[in-house]
Amino acid sequence: MMNQILCAQPAGPGQGTRHPDGLIILDKPKGPTSAACLNRIKSRFKLKKIGHAGTLDPMATGILVVLVGQATKLASYVTEGPKTYRGTVLLGISTDTYDTQGEILQKKDCFEVSERQIMEEIKSWENLTEQPVPPVSAAKHMGRPFYAIIRAGQKVPHKTKKINVYRAETILIDSASVMFRITCSAGTYVRSLAHSLGIRLGCGAALAELVREQSHPFALDQAVALEELLESGDLEKHLLPISEALSNWPRVTLNETQERFIRNGRPVEAGDPEDYRLRENDPVLLLSEHGDPVALAEAKIREGRLMWSIIRGLWT
Repeated sequence: MMNQILCAQPAGPGQGTRHPDGLIILDKPKGPTSAACLNRIKSRFKLKKIGHAGTLDPMATGILVVLVGQATKLASYVTEGPKTYRGTVLLGISTDTYDTQGEILQKKDCFEVSERQIMEEIKSWENLTEQPVPPVSAAKHMGRPFYAIIRAGQKVPHKTKKINVYRAETILIDSASVMFRITCSAGTYVRSLAHSLGIRLGCGAALAELVREQSHPFALDQAVALEELLESGDLEKHLLPISEALSNWPRVTLNETQERFIRNGRPVEAGDPEDYRLRENDPVLLLSEHGDPVALAEAKIREGRLMWSIIRGLWT
């Protein structure tokens, strides 16, 4: 994977200083929130725009995709890819947060639970289509996060969300702890899966460890540790181009005139409507002649012509 900075091309002379645009594949440490990690990076490199795709809980480690500059506009597209996690569940306890950092609500022996039962129940995650949202989470009710409602001493409403679990497997069963690996849709609460496992086994369970190993299309071996990044002081070394975030999107290169029209909001023809290679609503990444990202777009038929409809402009 090529490491470089892609900067937004100015629309014309005198537009000001160019700033870094791209992605950092961060190996988030255990302890700080995702936001706290971003704040340290922002302060260290004096960045104006920074965000991330896919929050990790404080206890979780692994891939956190950090978005810099114009890449912050891609958050929803980067987030939507499947995720792979390796986790450890502790059997015999139930907590208010569904993980071992919460308050213990109940303890129960799990001697009668067999390894076969555990493996079958974890495998059954693949049949799930929805799950309960943890009461202590960033999910919102009437504009307020669940965790804020809980802190105020109020009850949160029961809320579920649709999920897909593409693969779930047991890695190791050791006494009262179970290690597993799961590949699932974006936004899946692994804590809720651990909690529901405890309910089905009849002994309670809480998530003890969680590592995000993959966040499509990125893997953990591509990630840089937070302290290593901060100590190196070299952002360019660890910054990936915006196009890496959309590796599965078709690319279309614009000529100079088309690029100028796109930047100025003027209509640009996408191609012949009869062209089987390009269909209406097909999303593409538009590039300049130099290979710099210009916009996310999709083809729309207007007055019998296939035109580019801009989803997101990627210039300053």
